[in-house]
Amino acid sequence: MKKYNLTFKYSSILILIFFVSFTSCDPEEKTDEILVDFIVDPDPDPDPDPNSGVASDELVGAYTTCNDGFSNPSRNAPDLPNAINVGTIDDRTCYSDYSESTVNGKQWGVYNITDGSNHLGTTLQPRMERSLARSQKTGVGSFAHFKGTVRILEVGKTSSDSSDGTYIMQAKGKHTGGGGSADPAICLYLAKPVYGADSNGSQVQVSFDIFREQINVRGGEGSGRDIVFLKNVKKNEEIAIDLKVGFRQDPNDSSKKIHYADAIIGGTAFNWNIPEPDRGTQSGIRYGAYRVKGGRAQIRWADTTYSKAEID
Repeated sequence: MKKYNLTFKYSSILILIFFVSFTSCDPEEKTDEILVDFIVDPDPDPDPDPNSGVASDELVGAYTTCNDGFSNPSRNAPDLPNAINVGTIDDRTCYSDYSESTVNGKQWGVYNITDGSNHLGTTLQPRMERSLARSQKTGVGSFAHFKGTVRILEVGKTSSDSSDGTYIMQAKGKHTGGGGSADPAICLYLAKPVYGADSNGSQVQVSFDIFREQINVRGGEGSGRDIVFLKNVKKNEEIAIDLKVGFRQDPNDSSKKIHYADAIIGGTAFNWNIPEPDRGTQSGIRYGAYRVKGGRAQIRWADTTYSKAEID
């Protein structure tokens, strides 16, 4: 919804009297109309209060689960031609479609989802992600490597800390021996909200705790995942991301290999060795916005690049 700041200069008391008379009607009369316009066509605020903590491409205010025109018939939704973000779109939300914004002289991919907005007849969480071609080899030196810059504006919020948050990226890969999902996540990078007061004293999301949600065993249904705290990042801060998933030689035994998921988030390294490396058959990466069990999530990605290597 666009906001206009009008400045009036009065040259005489007669103009002032006219202005007061003209605006004496109830200013709330058109509140509902404005709100509906915002929900149906949720444009970012182009000129936010610089002290409000609101980004120039952030949606604010009320919203609905779905919006007209965004219920794509399949997850391979129409994408923007020559999208600035690498990878293939996977759109399972009727709240919005992938779009792009320009902030601080940089182009950003816009990923917005809301609670309950997966309209494709599944029980899975809403998402708007991009998938990257997987490395299908498991020899030492095989890898999938993603780089980008992320800004987190809003993530899911519920009444339970265990359900809070939104995934911004994940390591993927199938395995031998069966068990678990047909296309399992190995580890997911989860942003949980941290609240503080804005310029008006209201409690809003001001930063995000980043966690790695990692598997315990391959294909272990019901075995759960460990959630490991990594670091806190500020809202709307540009965070450099480097995620590499692949196979390397075990430094303690040259006859063995390690399947790793190494992340660098805002300059800090968080390396992790994936369990049961000999069962792994792939190294894959997805990024965007995934999971919102309450509220809305807004993630922005820029500077995205991808490379992979496949060695027998």
